[in-house]
Amino acid sequence: MKCNYYSYNLAFKHPFTISRGTKTHQPTLVVELELGGIKGYGEAPAISYYNIPVGKMIEDLEQKKGFVEKFAFTEPERYWHYLHHLFPANPFLVCALDIAAWDLYGKIRNKPLYELWKLDPKKGPMTDYTIGIDTVGKMVEKMEEMPWPIYKIKLGTPEDIAIVKALRKHTDAVLRVDANAGWTVGEALEKIPLLKELGVEFIEQPLAKEDWEGMKVLHEQSPLSLIADESCVREEDTEKCRGYFHGINIKLTKCSGLTPARRMIARARQLGMSVMVGSMNESTIGSAAIAHLLPELDYVDLDGPLLLKEDLATGLSFDRGRIRLSGGPGLGIVLAPGIIPSPGAKDLPE
Repeated sequence: MKCNYYSYNLAFKHPFTISRGTKTHQPTLVVELELGGIKGYGEAPAISYYNIPVGKMIEDLEQKKGFVEKFAFTEPERYWHYLHHLFPANPFLVCALDIAAWDLYGKIRNKPLYELWKLDPKKGPMTDYTIGIDTVGKMVEKMEEMPWPIYKIKLGTPEDIAIVKALRKHTDAVLRVDANAGWTVGEALEKIPLLKELGVEFIEQPLAKEDWEGMKVLHEQSPLSLIADESCVREEDTEKCRGYFHGINIKLTKCSGLTPARRMIARARQLGMSVMVGSMNESTIGSAAIAHLLPELDYVDLDGPLLLKEDLATGLSFDRGRIRLSGGPGLGIVLAPGIIPSPGAKDLPE
């Protein structure tokens, strides 16, 4: 097997602000696995607060690239276990390689991933569209620019209720709120009932990821479902969230790929929890990987390609929230012309 990698710094259409800060670009790493002339692609965006920049992914891959390439590849699950032990401290890199392995495997079998998993691509939830923190006027402009049946509203400011009240005047769409760990218990207990009155569907990560005592209180008292994000990073966190959250939001990059994500979905179902898979502003490469999981999900946040000014591939289409896959083998994507330069990459500024 041969492995190449490429780094990009993808521009957002609008500055993207959450409770932690603002960014204008999304650094991301794309890996390419080639076997017998067939190529598979995977992606892992870098998120600053997880301290795994693109440069770190490249450094780790370069150090053990020979081991990555020497593995006798037969199917993705075995490869993931090998990668998991090869890069124990870099789930982002493992994710990119795992997605590429699934894309490669699907192309070898000449089947899309959903067909390999015996899933019906016509089933599954619609994606929301994220509105980052901004002035109310700018947030309304973003909604008018992208009419959508479901919006995820980023909150975590002193003006949260006023923001949602103002936005509600301009839309009857389903609203979801993501506080990105920006509230205290007291703030959450005050705001959540008011948000319910404003027609909000659920709250994502209201408290700091380590505030389990606070989440226990909210779990018992909240009139809205609470979905774990920052509190559910690795596979073992699924069990930990039971009794503190009503559901989990799985991020492929954080949990280290499609292989563990599928196990997390199954375990959450056993525990009676709802399941969401969320975007980390992936291009169509990483987003297509999420899309193949749609029939197994209750909610999905798959708007990465819609938020970016530039994309790396085609293969997904969006019809006011409804997601369509191309039906091609593996991920079903086609790289955009000129995306792949000569092999190798340089680190990007964070």
